[in-house]
Amino acid sequence: MSTIAIIGAGRGLGAAVARTFGAQGFTIALISRNQRNVDQLAADLSVDGLTARGYAADVRDPKSLTAALGEAAQDLGPVEVLEYSPLPQKEFLRPVLETTTNDLAAAIEFSIYGPVTAVKQVLPGMRSLGRGTILFVNGGSGARPNPKVAGTSIAFAGEAAYARMLHDTLAPEGIQAGQLIIPGAIQPGHPTHDPDILAGRLWHLHTHPDEFRVFADDMPPAA
Repeated sequence: MSTIAIIGAGRGLGAAVARTFGAQGFTIALISRNQRNVDQLAADLSVDGLTARGYAADVRDPKSLTAALGEAAQDLGPVEVLEYSPLPQKEFLRPVLETTTNDLAAAIEFSIYGPVTAVKQVLPGMRSLGRGTILFVNGGSGARPNPKVAGTSIAFAGEAAYARMLHDTLAPEGIQAGQLIIPGAIQPGHPTHDPDILAGRLWHLHTHPDEFRVFADDMPPAA
């Protein structure tokens, strides 16, 4: 059975991704900082007949993230799909002239070091399977720098570059990488930003390996 690891799993997009991939036969590893929250989400998913387990890790703590992904692979089998979508922290969303080097260091740990740590951990399992998908989720500043949110603009640019290099480098091995850009907030019931619709976009990337980047909606005009 195939396994998806959802990093940053919560009751919005993470739960929707879990249900979308779970309906296609995936077992689900839910990873976030709060063990109680992912355990409860796993219990809720099990009521729907899905196989899910929760693991606590902080994406800015490489040891905890590596351990959580390793434990998930032992429990559920090699990770075939890795989805990386933790919510950025408030200090990453400051205007450019108010952003400090400490803010940027934290944002880079979150959006670059975290993904690199996660990919390094799951890649051997994907290679053993002969297939795999690595999915990145970013806000609009991942495609267009926004001086109002300097931390994510800078760190998401690095994450996007890393994702693109993975896409190009791993394709010959049957392993793909893709990026979903979500301009604006995730909103239940919204025609393009509803969590279930966004999860469908991620499923589309998983099943269309030639594509790298998709947008939830058109980017708003530049200010």
